[in-house]
Amino acid sequence: MSVPYDDQNVFAKILRGELPSQTVYEDDKTLAIMDIMPRGDGHVLVIPKAPSRNILDIAEDDLNAVMATVQRLARAVMKAFDADGTTIQQFSESAGGQVVFHTHVHVIPRFDGVKLRPHTGDMADGEVLAAHARKIRGVLGN
Repeated sequence: MSVPYDDQNVFAKILRGELPSQTVYEDDKTLAIMDIMPRGDGHVLVIPKAPSRNILDIAEDDLNAVMATVQRLARAVMKAFDADGTTIQQFSESAGGQVVFHTHVHVIPRFDGVKLRPHTGDMADGEVLAAHARKIRGVLGN
């Protein structure tokens, strides 16, 4: 059974400018923003501008654009935070762990011996997120 896309989700509202975000990168098909509940310093989200719930219904060209941006951001966060690696995550539907039903991919810089912070639902300090966004944009050159 296919569930329809809900255009009132938080990412749709961010894309329409109805909610604020810390933008890191944007092109004609994708937007990369800081995760407001980061599991690690430099945790960003890459979202398509076109509506889709998740990987199960996203158009192939939008998925390709998202993954190209994911790769760009993975390289940027590695450099910006002098990370040892990255974790890339995409959750589809509730059973898969998805909470916001607009396709999004998590890009998290990782460090040897450092575990991901738990997902508590607590929002990070806005100034810290802004500083992290500036650091990543500096590496991207925008």
